[in-house]
Amino acid sequence: MNKKDIDAVKQLLSSPQNIVVIPHRNPDGDAMGASLAMYHYLEAIGHRVTVVAPNDYPDFLKWLPGSKCVRKFDMQNRQSKEAIDLANLIFLMDFNALHRVGSDMEQTLSQYIGTYVMIDHHQQPEDVATYLFSDPAIPATCQMVYQLLDAMDELDRIGPEIATCLYTGIMTDTGSFRFPSTTSGTHAIIADLIDRGADNAAIHQQVYDTQTYERLQLLGCALKNMVLVDTLKTAYVTLTQQELDEYNYQKGDTEGIVNYALSLRGIIFAAIFIEDAEQQLVKISFRSKGSFSVNTFARNHFNGGGHDNAAGGKSILPLDTTVSKFLNLLPSYKDALLHSLKLKRPS
Repeated sequence: MNKKDIDAVKQLLSSPQNIVVIPHRNPDGDAMGASLAMYHYLEAIGHRVTVVAPNDYPDFLKWLPGSKCVRKFDMQNRQSKEAIDLANLIFLMDFNALHRVGSDMEQTLSQYIGTYVMIDHHQQPEDVATYLFSDPAIPATCQMVYQLLDAMDELDRIGPEIATCLYTGIMTDTGSFRFPSTTSGTHAIIADLIDRGADNAAIHQQVYDTQTYERLQLLGCALKNMVLVDTLKTAYVTLTQQELDEYNYQKGDTEGIVNYALSLRGIIFAAIFIEDAEQQLVKISFRSKGSFSVNTFARNHFNGGGHDNAAGGKSILPLDTTVSKFLNLLPSYKDALLHSLKLKRPS
């Protein structure tokens, strides 16, 4: 983190401001954890703060401290726009480009003439913020928030509410601390958050042990739809709109399904294709192991991006055509897929 920018932001926050905190569209645990942690911190030091999410988020995150105060731009449009118009300062949390909030909210933000602070860990951030804190090597934006507070000598502000939000974001974005980007530094931060009041067992239960019957039925459908491309170390899953409707799909129900495909022995590359009739597109999540970059793959072919081992994309083609496009692309990546993991045999 740049010390000059840290000092500048600290100076900005030295007097009361109207502040809006914004996560990306379809916010996940890291986006909501980072946004609500920042909300609690900024309120504690005397600012008037509003969290404006572009749209709704999963029920398994709605227990987070401060969640009831979140406004949804698509449902509370007038109130959200008023908060943005009154803001002296806007924090952009866990996304690297304004289009990640959706077209309607992007149009509103493009007209904003105040100051942006972006805190994010995705690759290739756009030049939209006055102050940018970006590091793709860090596994979660919530870890970046912790490190920013540390750099501003504000760790003593972290009580149980902020600790809970930050722990949740780091836990979810690291796959419960199993992804390669998780470091000893990450674990040290987690230990400190537990000491500051994050109840790790309760947080895990709230996020992962509150499944609905319909969600598990949808998971079963997705697993039944899984297809293996053994020769290219790839597996993918499809879900049609009809299947989502059959199992009463709720936001967040498909979270993590792609990881089941990646968990198969020998699989390097996994994808899930989800039909969205309302938006007339196919939503895609990509996951990989080793050196194969799904960020590059998503950017090159599916109008997406993210991290080297976890990225998203979308397609305006029909579901079957999108899958055909994906399968036709795979052979050109054969060498990268076959050599993505070079495991050393014990001597």
